[in-house]
Amino acid sequence: MTSRTDVALPAAATWGLLAAWVIHDIEEAATMGGWLDRARPRLRARFPQVPEQVWDQLRVSPAQARIAIGAMGVVMTAAAARGARTGGRSGFYQAALAGFGLHAGTHVAQAVAFRGYTPGVVTAPLVVAPFSLWAWRRLRAAGVPRSGGGAAASATLLLPLAIGTCHAVARILAPEPPRATRGEPAGQPS
Repeated sequence: MTSRTDVALPAAATWGLLAAWVIHDIEEAATMGGWLDRARPRLRARFPQVPEQVWDQLRVSPAQARIAIGAMGVVMTAAAARGARTGGRSGFYQAALAGFGLHAGTHVAQAVAFRGYTPGVVTAPLVVAPFSLWAWRRLRAAGVPRSGGGAAASATLLLPLAIGTCHAVARILAPEPPRATRGEPAGQPS
């Protein structure tokens, strides 16, 4: 069995991952920080069973959003560079590409659950999903084999870990004062 290599893999299939990520994360950087505080009354009404402490833990300040996005930018830059160096054969690049594409569904699902705008939902179906599908088609046309272990399976496991780590770093580097949830001033014992 021979692989098709009659079509060269365009650099846009590897470095385009970083470009598409930047476009998507510009939207997230502009909207993520403080979004939960603005949406919290609507979320409380929609999901009254969720304890206040959960909403408190899900808060992301503008500073935390910028740090988390920057940290993920380092990961995406490394994945795109590795993809470019290996002609798209890198398992790391393929897992990042798969995770990037799959997470478009997460954004859409969040917006459906919220019944309104959530950070990242505009560029997820307009940039993230189309780029990911296009890049996979380019890889296939260039005869690039899927990485061992399955990029989608790896991404399913690694994406939440990467996102969680980026947000943990952000919380360490930009801690927020406690939020008052029951009428008492923030930072004061009840």
